[in-house]
Amino acid sequence: MEKKYFAPSELIINEDGSAFHLHLKPEHLADKVILVGDPGRVALVASHFEDVECEVANREFRTITGTYHGKRITVQSTGIGCDNIDIVVNEMDALANIDFKTRTEKETPRQLTLVRIGTCGGLQPNTPIGTYVASQKSIGFDGLLNFYAGRNQMSDLEFEDQFKKQVDWDPQLGNPYVANADPELLDRIASDDMVRGVTIACGGFYGPQGRQLRLPLQDPGLNEKIEKFSYDNLKITNFEMESSALAGLANLMGHKAMTCCMVIANRLEKQMNANYKNTIDGLIERVLERI
Repeated sequence: MEKKYFAPSELIINEDGSAFHLHLKPEHLADKVILVGDPGRVALVASHFEDVECEVANREFRTITGTYHGKRITVQSTGIGCDNIDIVVNEMDALANIDFKTRTEKETPRQLTLVRIGTCGGLQPNTPIGTYVASQKSIGFDGLLNFYAGRNQMSDLEFEDQFKKQVDWDPQLGNPYVANADPELLDRIASDDMVRGVTIACGGFYGPQGRQLRLPLQDPGLNEKIEKFSYDNLKITNFEMESSALAGLANLMGHKAMTCCMVIANRLEKQMNANYKNTIDGLIERVLERI
């Protein structure tokens, strides 16, 4: 069978042989990857490394690859939102599984382990500020996976259907999808000291998460319905903006992925910790030990 060729318009490679947005070369990418939103958090994660072999930055995408306790790890910033996750995961998959010289797919697939460390808003009494939440399932409000073949095979369609029924979902908002974290990776990272729950990945920080400033909301009661949702002994635990695209794309591509977040706001109690950057290092250390 003839190998598929990826044209320059589809797989954009810089003159130095690096991926278009990330500016990473294939040899820069480790099998174990920690994803963070904030470019400034890359240095915080890498401060735990014994050595650093490369550091690359372009726009919001900053990368450091190094070694932690004998494990080669890449830490990569994504910026905010599922659209950026689409860029990062697709380019990392290309770096791992496409020969950049021939522009053809490699014969032996390479599986990446992708763990996102982020922040989120808690939605339940058992997710106060400071709680570590591991996303067992992620509900995507972003619509990203709806553009890829295999979306229905990847999504938990029964859970998706129940969610839409219970919250009286308006089709005008687009079709949500439900992506699962890799079970083995979830058990390894979450262990027995993180709350396992269902995360909603929103397409924005304000209206999509029920925050109202000057603009009125299309459904002012949506958050209340979300907080009351329950199916298969699972409730929605938190809001963030990237987990669904990460889990969904990884499932389609054959990678292992999950998201774990520290709660910095509790929407029920209307409390916020704006100084969370001083306390997230504890979550970083746990992920580094367990990845």
